[in-house]
Amino acid sequence: MEENKKEFDESIVEDASSEECKEEAKSAETEVDGTEAEAPGADDEKAEGTEAAEEKGKKKKKKSAAALEIELDKSEKKVAEMTDKYQRLMAEFENARKRNAKEQSHMYDVGAKEVLAKLLPVVDNFERGLDALSEEEKATPFAQGIEKIYQQLMTVFDEIGVKPMDAKGKEFNPDFHNAVMHEEDESMGENLVVEEFQKGYMYKESVLRHSMVKVVN
Repeated sequence: MEENKKEFDESIVEDASSEECKEEAKSAETEVDGTEAEAPGADDEKAEGTEAAEEKGKKKKKKSAAALEIELDKSEKKVAEMTDKYQRLMAEFENARKRNAKEQSHMYDVGAKEVLAKLLPVVDNFERGLDALSEEEKATPFAQGIEKIYQQLMTVFDEIGVKPMDAKGKEFNPDFHNAVMHEEDESMGENLVVEEFQKGYMYKESVLRHSMVKVVN
């Protein structure tokens, strides 16, 4: 009886041990299954976190690019404004330079005309003296020397822009001629200069001295 009881107790213990082992195995399997089940969810969360980080980075890049475009646009506008100011200043400077040069040239011409006008009576006296010489006197060395001096003076006048008008035979023009005599002559044309008492001169494009003339009709 005791042996049978002992064997019965051992079988109960063995059965209990086997049951406990089974329970532990199931628990372990459940833990493993739970871990494996949780793993995909963790991966999804990580993936979502990565996507969010990437999206955030893209937004930052977009904001940074937009800011750079704004700064570039501002810089281009500033450069255009400065270029416009520079061009305006250069244009004003060039206009001022031209005005100054024109004023200087005008002042020079005014001064030159005053000096040249005072020299014209000297030229008149040269011409009167040479016209008063006879043919024999013109052949003398002294007269020839005076003629050369006169020609040299006229060459200098021509080089600086002083030229005689030569009004005889031309139509009378009050801008260039000063009529001191007038006569009627049906054989002549209308308003015509027939005689020049004093030669007129031009300095460049302006009148240095008007011609004193006689006009017919």
